[in-house]
Amino acid sequence: QVQLVESGGGLVQPGGSLRLSCATSGIVFNSYAMNWYRQAPGKLRELVATITRLYDTNYADSLKGRFTISRDNNKNTAYLQMNRLKPEDTAVYYCNANFVGIVTRDYWGQGTQVTVSS
Repeated sequence: QVQLVESGGGLVQPGGSLRLSCATSGIVFNSYAMNWYRQAPGKLRELVATITRLYDTNYADSLKGRFTISRDNNKNTAYLQMNRLKPEDTAVYYCNANFVGIVTRDYWGQGTQVTVSS
């Protein structure tokens, strides 16, 4: 059974930092690209950051320099370090594991709430 479990969300003041974790099981983690998405109330889900199985990274333009995605293949876990947080970063953050090959596999976590407020 595939599981993606996010953790690390919470309430933080503007300018603060959070580190999200996405612990996975049931997949060959090092074969998957890992993505973080977020969805704010009333808005569409948007891609925040991607890290490929070869450790290439990509970010939403508006987040470059503040967010950092990483992965630890020994722990089957992906991370999202979020710095200098702003109220507009408030959203539910979702972890996604994506495999593209002869078949495509796409798995999601349940999401973790991040609220940036004073």
